[in-house]
Amino acid sequence: MRRGGGDRRRLGFRLRAAAIAAVRWWAMVIAVVAVATAARAGESTRDELAARFAPPFSLGERDAKLPVWPVVKSEGGKDRLVAYIFESADIAPIPGFSGTPPNLLVVLGVDGEFQRVAVISQHEPVFVDGLGTEPLEQFVRQYAGKTLAQNVKVGPPRSAQGERSGSNAVIDGIAKATASVKVVNQSVLAAALAVAREKMGAAGPPRAAAVPRTTVEPSDFAGLERAGLVARLTLREADVEAAFAGTEAAGADPQARSDPNGIFADIRVAHLNLPMVGVNLLGEARWKHLMARLDGGQALLVSVGGRWRPFEEGYVHGATPDAVSLHQGGLALDLHDIVHEAGFAVADLPAAPWVVLKVFRGAGFDPAEPWTLSFRVVREKGQIFPVRIAKDFDVPVHLPQAWFERPAEEAPEVGGWRSMWVDRAGDLAVVLAAVGLLAGVLALQPRSMRRPRAVAAFRVGFLVFTLVGIGWVFQAQLSIVTLAGVVKAATTTGDLGFLLWDPPSLVLWGVVIVTAAVWGRGTFCGWLCPFGALQDLLARAAAPLRLPRLEVGAGLDRQLRAVKYVVLFGFLAVALGWPAQAEIAAEVEPFKTAITLTFQRAWPAVAYVGALLVANLFVHKAFCRWLCPLGAFVALLGRMRRFDWIARRSECGSPCRLCEKRCLYGAIERSGRIDYDECFQCMDCVVIHEDPQTCVPRVVAGRRRAATVHPRTSRREGVR
Repeated sequence: MRRGGGDRRRLGFRLRAAAIAAVRWWAMVIAVVAVATAARAGESTRDELAARFAPPFSLGERDAKLPVWPVVKSEGGKDRLVAYIFESADIAPIPGFSGTPPNLLVVLGVDGEFQRVAVISQHEPVFVDGLGTEPLEQFVRQYAGKTLAQNVKVGPPRSAQGERSGSNAVIDGIAKATASVKVVNQSVLAAALAVAREKMGAAGPPRAAAVPRTTVEPSDFAGLERAGLVARLTLREADVEAAFAGTEAAGADPQARSDPNGIFADIRVAHLNLPMVGVNLLGEARWKHLMARLDGGQALLVSVGGRWRPFEEGYVHGATPDAVSLHQGGLALDLHDIVHEAGFAVADLPAAPWVVLKVFRGAGFDPAEPWTLSFRVVREKGQIFPVRIAKDFDVPVHLPQAWFERPAEEAPEVGGWRSMWVDRAGDLAVVLAAVGLLAGVLALQPRSMRRPRAVAAFRVGFLVFTLVGIGWVFQAQLSIVTLAGVVKAATTTGDLGFLLWDPPSLVLWGVVIVTAAVWGRGTFCGWLCPFGALQDLLARAAAPLRLPRLEVGAGLDRQLRAVKYVVLFGFLAVALGWPAQAEIAAEVEPFKTAITLTFQRAWPAVAYVGALLVANLFVHKAFCRWLCPLGAFVALLGRMRRFDWIARRSECGSPCRLCEKRCLYGAIERSGRIDYDECFQCMDCVVIHEDPQTCVPRVVAGRRRAATVHPRTSRREGVR
């Protein structure tokens, strides 16, 4: 039964009042939170830091050159320096996903050991009213006891073995927050290394550059070795056995006992950034390509011949190697594998497995100063509960100074995002393949829409992939939090590097921009948004219940559509005026609760999402149509679209209004025109347009043709 005009007007007034009240309520919440939290902005004061220490410890005066405070201990009437305390954001402000650097309080002993790391502030969306701060606080507590002489790396959750000595130290990561904790790790290590170099004399000058390109002379590998540009260490079986003498692993290797003069490992190390080395080994073009990929970092070619294979079993390309670590000035520097599949330009390169390892620019590695590449050999004794014993073998490297010249000092720059792209290469391949398939289907319409059942099956299947794959598995739900990060970067640091830490999301942002220019808003909102897919699939699942649909008048619908733009620009105003509160304002999105954290949140957030999902059953995608700020932003991007690509007929709108009546989004006007700002590309109207059994103009045309060919039969069948 259709509602009367009076009932419809009363419903419209109620919905309009509810919408206005919701916007006012949200603005009030943001304002209250902003005022309540503004006092916490800024750095820690000296009194706040001093309160963390009890006698006999006390805080000295802040250093005039570097923002650190010395921690002294009173013993026998004398003060002894024992540690430094500092905030990571003062020294290594690496932006997180919100565009704001996490700020960690670090207490670093004068021996380079982390005594404590604590969270001062962070704006990572996954922790802000999501997982909560407790997982991050537990994460940073793992630094205690680790030292800068170790290669501290983040592993999967529950992967740390409790190792507190040796070259490598693994700390447990956090599920659903892999990239965020890697940003935190980079922040802690980069800040601590800077303090160690400045205050502890832990390393020499910040960086050295290769000699000018004109000094390159042709050379083979043997010539580079003779010139001292390739370091070498040959380990015989007897050398390794001697290193394990006196341990439980002594004599545990039968081959070492049977062939003491055999070659266990023949290790060669070359510094590829030197043009003399890199150009001769790789060739001009491949060397330039590798240098471009390094982004200011350093590349080391490592070849390991002999029996030992540290880069085969269990080795993960693009990750931090377990068996190799880099040391300089008593510090362990961040080292990662870089996938390099190109060949070599020299014929006499040793026939042995090799890898290319990258040292990030922010590590402060100076190849012109002495450095050591350490290789860890592990032996096991026992089968049921094996005992693992490790020994390190060092390859000391001191390259000839004639090949280097000192550049002007540069500001430190920290990398680390490239490993994320390598680690997630499989995810990216799946996402790009799915996007390519979708683009092909859309590009081939209307021909691809001529089989209604096949189209319906494809749409359901793709929505399931979007929800489960893009959303819950790849964690690539786009959000206006990214817009807040861009706004903050544009107005403060100018650094957009935080975007690179989440490869699938960055790729999807690129897809949004391209498809918005070609097809409009609907490609993302209708196909690639996980929360949108959740609503669509839920509505389909509830279809057998035959729940009533609330009718919203066209005038009221237009007013409610404008609310999402108010929310968008209100959010951007908060991001500009109160950057620290942008993550709170972003709670208008249900994405974090439903997709990122899979409903593992406090009950108010879950209740909010539940209300939106229930509303979706009565007004199709009410949130997307009326409230979603991300949808408003994509709709604005869709204004770049330069042509109307959904096929229409002259009869559409007058006299035929079938598509308009069946459009659940109200995106087809009475004239038959498609409103692309509101179109979600469900393609139902295109399927109708191409179906001769459904499209009214085609049905009428078909009957007329039949009447012309068989007039008598047509009259008997009642054809007019």
